Amino acid sequence: MTTGRSKDIACAYGAVAVTKSDSTVIPTCRALLIGATGDVAVRMANGDLLTFVTVAAGILPVQVNKVLSTGTTATGIVALY
Repeated sequence: MTTGRSKDIACAYGAVAVTKSDSTVIPTCRALLIGATGDVAVRMANGDLLTFVTVAAGILPVQVNKVLSTGTTATGIVALY
């Protein structure tokens, strides 16, 4: 079982702007706030790599520990904790 995941459904208690990077690992977040529509390539909390295609601006409710620069075209991404 992967550690660092939240099963808690409470609202976010913090937020940090994300710099897209293929190497930087961020603390596992509760969700991502997407500022401008685009694709979002991530590594999920369990280690799976995938790209969400044409994500609209708003909340993307996924727990991730990487937002990859390769494949991510969305901008204004904020990790919610």
